[in-house]
Amino acid sequence: MMQSQKYVIGEPLVINGRQLSLSRAVRAGDFVFMTGQVPMENGAVMTTGSIEDQTRACLERISETLSEAGCQLSDVVKSMVWIKSREDFPGFDSVYAEFFPQGPPARSALVSDFLVDILVEIECIAFHPLD
Repeated sequence: MMQSQKYVIGEPLVINGRQLSLSRAVRAGDFVFMTGQVPMENGAVMTTGSIEDQTRACLERISETLSEAGCQLSDVVKSMVWIKSREDFPGFDSVYAEFFPQGPPARSALVSDFLVDILVEIECIAFHPLD
């Protein structure tokens, strides 16, 4: 019988100089569960830029974290997206499609206000069997 494994991916999550009480991502067996990623730039929350700029920043951060877990974007099976404005959805979706050009993951999207002044937040679940 295979023993299940669970471990934290990456360093503690620090936003605007404050360490948060959550993990950026956790691998549990063959799955990687990622905390919602907000757009970051030089270690600070990115509160400027277009929905396209902020979406790209979130997805680049997701890609980096997945790489640390031995995964890639094509391993993402589910994503959850929060956007600040319904009108931003087409701009968000155009950038999202660049990162998931074939076989995109299942996705849910909601319009939401945020605790910080951002336009988008993305979390995901990836599936990649351990060797």
